[in-house]
Amino acid sequence: MLQADRDRAAGRHTAGYVTGYRGSPLGALDQQFAFALGELTERGIRFQPAVNEDLAATAVWGTQQAGLNGDGRYDGVFSMWYAKGPGVDRSGDPLRHGNLAGSSALGGVLVIMGDDHTCESSTTAHQSEYSLINTFIPILNPAGVQDILDFGLYGWALSRFSGCWVGLKSVHDTVEASASIAIDRDRVQTRDPADFALPQGGLNLRWPDTPQEQEARLHQFKLPAVAAFVRANPIDRQVMGNSAAPIGIISTGKSYLDVRRALLELKIDDERARALGVKLYKVGMPWPLEANGLKAFALGTRKLIVVEEKRGLIEDQVKQILYGEANPPVIIGKRDELGSVLFPVEGRLDATQMALAIGDRLLAESTDKPLEEALLAIRARLEKTQLKKTPMRRIPYFCAGCPHNSSTVVPEGSRALAGIGCHYMAQWMDRETATFTQMGGEGASWIGESPFSHTSHVFQNIGDGTYFHSGLLAIRACVSAGVNITYKILFNDAVAMTGGQSFDGPLDVMRISRQVHAEGVDVIAVVTDDPLKYPPKADWAPGVKVYDRTLLARVQRELREIKGTSVIIFDQTCAAEKRRRRRRGLMETPNERLFINTAVCEGCGDCGTQSNCVALTPV
Repeated sequence: MLQADRDRAAGRHTAGYVTGYRGSPLGALDQQFAFALGELTERGIRFQPAVNEDLAATAVWGTQQAGLNGDGRYDGVFSMWYAKGPGVDRSGDPLRHGNLAGSSALGGVLVIMGDDHTCESSTTAHQSEYSLINTFIPILNPAGVQDILDFGLYGWALSRFSGCWVGLKSVHDTVEASASIAIDRDRVQTRDPADFALPQGGLNLRWPDTPQEQEARLHQFKLPAVAAFVRANPIDRQVMGNSAAPIGIISTGKSYLDVRRALLELKIDDERARALGVKLYKVGMPWPLEANGLKAFALGTRKLIVVEEKRGLIEDQVKQILYGEANPPVIIGKRDELGSVLFPVEGRLDATQMALAIGDRLLAESTDKPLEEALLAIRARLEKTQLKKTPMRRIPYFCAGCPHNSSTVVPEGSRALAGIGCHYMAQWMDRETATFTQMGGEGASWIGESPFSHTSHVFQNIGDGTYFHSGLLAIRACVSAGVNITYKILFNDAVAMTGGQSFDGPLDVMRISRQVHAEGVDVIAVVTDDPLKYPPKADWAPGVKVYDRTLLARVQRELREIKGTSVIIFDQTCAAEKRRRRRRGLMETPNERLFINTAVCEGCGDCGTQSNCVALTPV
């Protein structure tokens, strides 16, 4: 909205476009856009959730083409694409094509990548910078809420000038935060660099345009234009200490905030930093790293400490930029002065780790009693914390009333494969469910395993959101390969795991039956909590049979004997989504309740075993 206001104030007739996959919510970003629909519409900004991430990226590519044929309604369209790490991975092809093609002069593209560094809500720990570097997309890394706003405006300006798409890194530490911020359309001011001559035809998207011309333009002009823009509009800066300090610390994004916390633990403010001879450099664009500002910061230093979470990105660039400079400093980061691990790649870094690493090196330079005492206090606190026994951990589990409590059960003698979604948790329950795939690959692993296994048949769980996203292709692949597999499509009427979002398109049980039948699946069963809810003339695929969920075991035993690919559609609304809808008055609250007669209950726990319900507790 700030970008729209800036363009209007400058007399530009532009529009905005935001897209991404709802299953990549980035802190419920999609829901916030939905809440602000009125304000967005007023400013000509369209929020268009996508079927999946790579199609969303392709749509963004299309926004930059608006007007190429002289039929554009606006001067340009500034666009924003968002995805979590897995979505960035699967979208490499459209991101590469889009960045090579470029942005329009009054459009611009922001690529928002949501990274889960510690794999808290993903199946792998993610660091997406290298995926964007592989497509030559410059990357901004904000440290806090104010930076997110400022860097967003900066990114669109950079994208418009250079013709590149621009990445913006997001982690929950900086996104799921609150702060008092300045919202001012004129807060971020940029200017075109005076030391860069635009080539003939400029840097922005055009047509016709060959792949060879795009590659040459990217490397000869667009990336140099990025460097020139950042020189003219510095986004990296020294934020603490004296410029002549012998020790320098370099960090970015979330790690920069951790460094500031580490310095607080060491009782180091700006005055103390000057006295101790240490300075801090905050990097806003970790790739490509701006060289002039770095050289000025490094001048006169004896040691540079590069602090960054996950794989080193800035450190190697620092070494490359300073190589050959007179009296270069010792550079440490992922490894210390002796080659031992200093800041590990795996897991996460915290302020305590940083405080010890920084404090030890400052103390080695000069004796300082307050610093020595601060280090002793940190180590004592750390030792005390480590002596505590690890508390009992409660692993994630299905919600009370979750349809997966029933749908993920398999008959004796069978086994199932997991996938992306809440049903992933069946792997650590008594469900004979093991191994999983990436989103959309559900069942394809069995194509490779089955020729080399004595097992003749497996069940494959797949959520309706994943099915709509990309999972139908895997079903097509299994039909084509002729493997014996029964898909259990868990239709719970929502993208449940990421906030209960709706599908971005038409999807119901009847439609799924027709789709899989058209792909060559002949045996299709529907299992539901209410067989009577379907209309008498429901438009089922040929041969579909509807069963009550109490008959699931029988249905599964029958289908596992079928040769080829078969499908069970388990239709029951997500329990959490039911509660949301009931609170909003969108679904009737049932007037039936179950009670346990404590006078006759023997406390055997069988009710919990049979229902798998986490809400049942012994009395």
